[in-house]
Amino acid sequence: MTYALIIHGGAGAQPGTDYTLQKAHMGELILRGQAMLETGKAAIDVVTEMVADMEGCGLYVAGKGSAPNTQGVFELDASIMDGPERRAGAVSAIQNMVSPIKAAKLVMDDGRHVMLNGDGARAFAITKGLAPVNDAEAYYTEHEKHGSMEPVSHGTVGAVALDTQGNLAAATSTGGTFNKRPGRVGDTPIIGSGTWADEQIAISCTGEGEAFMRSCAAYDVSARVRYGDASLNAAVHRMLDQVAICGGDGGAIAIHTNGDISMPYNSLGMKRAFVTDTIPATVRVFETEPPA
Repeated sequence: MTYALIIHGGAGAQPGTDYTLQKAHMGELILRGQAMLETGKAAIDVVTEMVADMEGCGLYVAGKGSAPNTQGVFELDASIMDGPERRAGAVSAIQNMVSPIKAAKLVMDDGRHVMLNGDGARAFAITKGLAPVNDAEAYYTEHEKHGSMEPVSHGTVGAVALDTQGNLAAATSTGGTFNKRPGRVGDTPIIGSGTWADEQIAISCTGEGEAFMRSCAAYDVSARVRYGDASLNAAVHRMLDQVAICGGDGGAIAIHTNGDISMPYNSLGMKRAFVTDTIPATVRVFETEPPA
């Protein structure tokens, strides 16, 4: 029974910052995800649950933990992709919704479009029954408490999973960069840049979104594996090299359908947790990863 799950809480980790709460939360969450996979849950449902939980807890720069743009408005992005049929859904610059990743999944399940933006995304999500945030100033306060404002300027959460049926899925959500201009959209909701899943790999990216967009980062990993016969770990490392060429840093979590996992970063640290059918649940922040 092969399975694997990785979650990340962003590649903006800063040495000297206390991540005790985040590490404890990721440790509990990865065990919950493992139990879901072991009982036969589909990868797409597992990544949705993992990311929605991280959005709701306020410990990361996504969902409740997001910070406002320069006009004091909270605009959030999210995307999700189901590998077997490459179904995908995304929302960008969505305001005042508790769970952007669930909104993105609704877009995917509806099937008419891949991405909805702004007011249209919010209206669609509310019509489908998702909970809105009715008092933004009271709800979005956790970013002031979990150290995300200093000195790093970005953050993301994500999850990738391989279920026991051999299917892959990926999901990513973010509050974006701090002090961003109204309407700014990063790589997170862009299928192929911040999120990708197909029959062979699933990947969720985190870092400076503009550089990941210019690198078409997530799909680049798939292409390197599919067309270049690169190993998963080598492909993710080479993708991060391209991000660096574009002046950015960050990290990624990725799973191959054969059960291989990879989670390198070229920033100062990346909050992450992982488990497979052969590796016990583990949480890391600043520990190094195997080279390419």
